[in-house]
Amino acid sequence: MQAMEMRDFKIAVLATQAAIIFIGKRFAITNQQLGDIVDNSELYKRLNGAQGIGKKLDVHSFEHGILGSENDIKERVLEFGSNKYEEKPVRGYFLYLWDACQDLTLVILAVCAVIALAVGIPTEGISQGWYDGVGILVSVLLVVLITATSDYRQSLQFQVLENEKKKIDVEVLRAGCRQKISIYDLVVGDIVFLSTGDQVPADGLFISGYSLIIGQSSLTGESEPVHPSCEKPFLFAGTMVMNGSGKMLVTAVGMRTEWGKLMSKLSEGGDNETPLQVRLNGVATVVGKIGLAFALLTFSVLIIRFLVARFAEGFENWKMTYLLDIVNYFAIAVTILVVAVPEGLPLAVTLSLAYAMKQMMDDKALIRNLAACETMGSATYICTDKTGTLTTNKMAVIKVYCAGHNNEAENLHKILREKASELLIENVFLNTSGDIVECEDEHKVYGSPTETALLNLGLFLGGSYSAVKSSCEMVKVAPFNSFEKKMSVLVKRRDGRYRSFCKGAAEIVLKACDHVMDEMGASNPLEALERQKLEGIVRAYSQEALRTLCLAYVDHDSMPECDEVCPKVGLTLVAIVGIKDPVRPGVKDAVDLCLKAGIKVCMVTGDNLETAKAIAHECNILTDGLAVEGPVFRRWSSEETMENLFKLQVIARSSPSDKFLLVERLQAQQEVVAVTGDGTNDAPALHAADIGLAMGISGTEVAKSTADAIILDDNFSSIVKIAKWGRSVYTNIQKFVQFQLTVNIVALTINFVSACATGDAPLTAVQLLWVNLIMDTLGALALATEAPYDALMERPPVGRQGSFITNMMWRNILGQAVYQLIILWVLQFKGKTILHITGDHANETLNTLIFNSFVFCQVFNEINSREMEKVNVFGSILTNNLFLLVLLFTVIFQAVIVEFLGTFASTVPLSAEHWAISVALGFCSLLVAAVVKLIPVPSKPIMEFFRSSKAKGDAMDDGVYHRLPSS
Repeated sequence: MQAMEMRDFKIAVLATQAAIIFIGKRFAITNQQLGDIVDNSELYKRLNGAQGIGKKLDVHSFEHGILGSENDIKERVLEFGSNKYEEKPVRGYFLYLWDACQDLTLVILAVCAVIALAVGIPTEGISQGWYDGVGILVSVLLVVLITATSDYRQSLQFQVLENEKKKIDVEVLRAGCRQKISIYDLVVGDIVFLSTGDQVPADGLFISGYSLIIGQSSLTGESEPVHPSCEKPFLFAGTMVMNGSGKMLVTAVGMRTEWGKLMSKLSEGGDNETPLQVRLNGVATVVGKIGLAFALLTFSVLIIRFLVARFAEGFENWKMTYLLDIVNYFAIAVTILVVAVPEGLPLAVTLSLAYAMKQMMDDKALIRNLAACETMGSATYICTDKTGTLTTNKMAVIKVYCAGHNNEAENLHKILREKASELLIENVFLNTSGDIVECEDEHKVYGSPTETALLNLGLFLGGSYSAVKSSCEMVKVAPFNSFEKKMSVLVKRRDGRYRSFCKGAAEIVLKACDHVMDEMGASNPLEALERQKLEGIVRAYSQEALRTLCLAYVDHDSMPECDEVCPKVGLTLVAIVGIKDPVRPGVKDAVDLCLKAGIKVCMVTGDNLETAKAIAHECNILTDGLAVEGPVFRRWSSEETMENLFKLQVIARSSPSDKFLLVERLQAQQEVVAVTGDGTNDAPALHAADIGLAMGISGTEVAKSTADAIILDDNFSSIVKIAKWGRSVYTNIQKFVQFQLTVNIVALTINFVSACATGDAPLTAVQLLWVNLIMDTLGALALATEAPYDALMERPPVGRQGSFITNMMWRNILGQAVYQLIILWVLQFKGKTILHITGDHANETLNTLIFNSFVFCQVFNEINSREMEKVNVFGSILTNNLFLLVLLFTVIFQAVIVEFLGTFASTVPLSAEHWAISVALGFCSLLVAAVVKLIPVPSKPIMEFFRSSKAKGDAMDDGVYHRLPSS
């Protein structure tokens, strides 16, 4: 039997070795050799360049790519590795437990518990002496467990979001077909298509391209871009395509890339604190100092009274139980500090942000920086693109003027003569950054929406993409850019002559034309009268909300000597096309909601003024404001800016610098600005804005890496949902702060005053730890995860100068605190008389009643805190399951503490009457809140204490700290 097993094992080993040898023979180059090629031009040349290396990697051809079958991919992964990076392991639960145990106040309490055990057991016996110490230890353990569990859950949520950020699709050529795959599925040997704004997905070699410029600052730190060529072919993972287009051969993936060798992971963090967390940490520090003062005062008063009493009876009667009293006094003082330090504030921010980020994924928004959640709630201005954001980005050519005919595009093939049709098809197919792949008698069109619209027009006219492309040789390409607003190519024709094709913004290309194509396809001089007619056609198309482009060409007898791909004069106009990009459903309602919420919307587009105005009217952006062109906006003086800035609703024919300038001018007027962008040139504006919003579908990787949030469906309505969620985060944290400060004021005051008046604190260390749990972790869970509601968008934005703790909040806090202190003091000093509490356990019963009433006041005040303005606090309460669960848990555990854990918590079971009194006193806080909310408060902030001296104006390099409203 063993012999057979050994034989099978040897066969398996031999089979594996054979497989490895087979794969090794298939690929005539190793990882080591591929690594040695990097920046080694001599070795690169000896291997016959990219062509030779491609053959060694079993690439069929650069026009066909790898086979791409399942077995082919598996073999490449086995030999060269996968395109994944080793990442830092997720922190385990026990590490979060350890962090929670580092809290100094909890450590001090644990020491107090040990001392209580050491003193209590010898003095009171093993049967009674361990209760106080164990009670404190169990309470500390409960706080540690809940804190660690909460932090661990949030870390898992953030990890999911981090993974979502890294999902990138790349275009590759496999089996002759161009296709999109995940960056993780990329293998060595793949042919990758690169275009402006893309991230280079792996290390590789330049094959071909036009005007390709790569920014390598993310890898090398050098700001100077590089221009790949056949002489300098090396491309590296993680770098960005700043301009142009091209193809590359993948030679290294994952940890074998230069990036992988330098970094063990590609992650963007998530541990940075947001501005609101920073501000609330400041609040927590100040409140903590006040709590420390109260704790010291309480301890001092208790010790002084204790010493006075001992002095009166004589120290010769000293008992060991007195030492236990001193330990308990110290534990009470430390617990007051625990309660006073509102560590739940940053926790509430984290919980609220994590909850909002998770929910926003469902609303088609991926938040890259935590700060974007809270900042968006303060936004006062949204500068939005048109194409793909307000419109569907599904373009189609609707109207065409060509060869003297102005007609619907669907009728064009019926009226164009052969020569004119050929010229139009040539212009469309040759002067494009898109592509058409013929796979199994099916045309697959790739490219931007504008390119695909034009390519589909060429197919509709009966053109053969492959035939036209093979009919001439591409010499030069000037890709489209936002400044010149045109794209040009220079080709060499079969007759040896050269021809330049140009397409772009109608008024720019038309200005360069002095000839026009006639019905027969001939070039005729463009007379002034006909030019006016063509300009009228452009205006008519624009007024119908059509995007207008002009297509033109010019012939050269020989290769042009100048570097220009296409001259700026002397062109022949081939066609004017009107492209329809329908407005997205729901955009008008979303814009109306923004205006209702006090958020102004300005459309910034590269389209001409008439098209921009037509779309803006349709979206209800352009009402009674200004619509100007980018050059006019740039020339505004300071006086004109002050006069017109807040009237501005549309900027047409804009450049990326216009968007950046608009952001700067608005921020100078203390506006909180959100900006949308999709192109590489939008990156400066996205970075400068308070909230940069990149488009998930049309956006380049450069734009996405700069932005704070990615709109996954490119829809303006999703931006409004982010604003709504942002306001919800801000409001939820305000609710929690209101709730927590109320508890703080009451807990500190009642213990301090009682210590001064009676020499004892009515709330013990264990009881205070339970209260701390209610107001910190449980309170944050209940109030920081409220879903947004429509009324949030009926308020004006907080803006840059808003006060975080408002007069309305102070009114609610002080109203509740006064009520709770009054009833607790009445119970403390007159409770026995009023409620006829007598007997041996009268003091214990009274203190338990005070504790129970205090807790139920917090339960009902938690309900009060759901609404800071409205009297009705029960709206949608039944839909918030987490809130109801927290309340239910609090009530049940409170009953368990009072009725069953009296030995640990220093309580005694209460009668039904006393339970009813506790609940009734808590319930009355609802009535008190309703009355208090009727008290008017001034709009100007009275309390400047919690207000920062200035807005957070300087964004940090990591993009987390943004310009935010003052707190």
